[in-house]
Amino acid sequence: MKIIKFPILNHFKNSLCLLLVFSVFSSYSYAQNITSGIDSTSVKVGAQITYKIEVETDSTDLVLFMEGQSFTPLEMIHSYPVDTIKVDNKFNLIKKYGLTQFDSGHYTIPPQKIVVGDKTFQTDSLKVEIRDIVVDSTKQGLYDIKPFIEVEKINNNWWRLPLYILVGLIILGAILYWFLWRKKPLTEEEEIALLPAYERAKLALQKLDDSQFLEQSEIKEYYSELTLVLRKYLDEKVYDKALESTTDQLISRLQLLKEGNQIDFSKETIKNIESILKRADLVKFAKSAPDIELAAFDKQTIAAEIDHVKEVLPEPDEEEKLLNQQYKEDQARKKKRKKIIISVVAGIGLIALIFAGFAVKYGFNYTKDTILRHDTKELLEGQWVRSSYGVPPVIISTPDVLKRLESPVPDELKDKLQVTKFGFGTLLDVFSVNVTTQKTAPENPAGQQGGQQPPQKPEPLDLNEASERALKQLELNKVTDITVKQEKFTTPNGAEGLKTFGNGHIPVGNSDNYVPGHYVMLHFASENVLQEIIITWKNDDVYAQDMADRIVNSVELNKAE
Repeated sequence: MKIIKFPILNHFKNSLCLLLVFSVFSSYSYAQNITSGIDSTSVKVGAQITYKIEVETDSTDLVLFMEGQSFTPLEMIHSYPVDTIKVDNKFNLIKKYGLTQFDSGHYTIPPQKIVVGDKTFQTDSLKVEIRDIVVDSTKQGLYDIKPFIEVEKINNNWWRLPLYILVGLIILGAILYWFLWRKKPLTEEEEIALLPAYERAKLALQKLDDSQFLEQSEIKEYYSELTLVLRKYLDEKVYDKALESTTDQLISRLQLLKEGNQIDFSKETIKNIESILKRADLVKFAKSAPDIELAAFDKQTIAAEIDHVKEVLPEPDEEEKLLNQQYKEDQARKKKRKKIIISVVAGIGLIALIFAGFAVKYGFNYTKDTILRHDTKELLEGQWVRSSYGVPPVIISTPDVLKRLESPVPDELKDKLQVTKFGFGTLLDVFSVNVTTQKTAPENPAGQQGGQQPPQKPEPLDLNEASERALKQLELNKVTDITVKQEKFTTPNGAEGLKTFGNGHIPVGNSDNYVPGHYVMLHFASENVLQEIIITWKNDDVYAQDMADRIVNSVELNKAE
């Protein structure tokens, strides 16, 4: 700002002008106390840039820093807490942000707003370079993309089938209980069916009174129901073919029972029954239409004659009562047996249905072995152990921890030969794996005193001879018909050895019986160390085969020190 001095101004005016200039300058002093910067102007793709803003202010001023993604095209990945440093009577506030960018190029960090008190300021924009990561193809080899390899997933969800069967049986049991076994409240028809024949007949006549047949002049329906009540009662208590007999046949039967002194019917009873039945036949087949009063009177007559029949019926003796009780018990047993058969068939059907579903999805043999808990299947799908055995160690994964086994060495060889052996199962078991390490002591050359010269480095052991000795040991264990195949074998960590495999017949216990079996032998040699892995299993067991392959593929060796 340029100040023009006039000669006419006195000393007081000059001082007032200077005070005005100082006030204007101090109002812009905030801008001179805000600085910003970054720790690096060139970084690699994905690296962090630290952006820092410093504000010097009085303690009474409120300072606000911007938050959020205000650094576009860069991305803020972290906002650090504000650091405060006191210098004399002022406070120095330091705010840091972590920024990054995943595309190479030159970018500009936009100005950032800071509010100090009631005023707003902006920082300067900053340029930054994001560099690509340089790959030296002369040192880093380039390879084709490997194709996808389909790996058969081992299904460890063996518990699903038993669980589904259990849940299904519980649901089926609940359904059968509710609809079959539960004592349900009787319906009206069932309650009526349990009543004695006489009470059922009386109740049916009462319902006939309550019907609207006569009011609606439905005479045919009325007589049909009336005669049906009578015939049902006679069918159950007098003549078991009363329902299917004609009127003449039924009356003739009643006459015979009277004449044979079996039931003392009165002539009036037989006459009334015959009269009403014939009148009903005329109504049903000849379309006769008697008066409503006569129809009502016939109902009263039938009610009275049912009472008369009940009175003349002989009382059942003890034998009849016993037979009747046995009949009821037989009926109850048949009903219960029917319920049991339905329940068993439904349960078996449900299990078969669930089994079929799993068999379609996972295969019949796998589902069958899951239910029967196949030994080698449990081992294959169990928790495997990866450990090292012997010195130098053989690193191997097995379905269970290998236990140290006794391996006796002749006394004359104890100073020259050290043998350690670990195993799981034996040749007679369904599956076995053994890991053996033989370490021979180096020999001093002839004529040299011990300690004067280092021992000679021995020639590597012959793997073919080691394989032959292992096969001889199988023969000593009575394994017959051994077929032999050999090929080179390399572990994932580059150790080379010999793989011998084939099949034979393995004895069953101490008997003369044999079963087909398979074996795999791995031999490795380094200077004075021979390492041997032998795996055997019986029959065409797919789970044992998978276990053997998994064990073989897991073998790694540590070189002897």
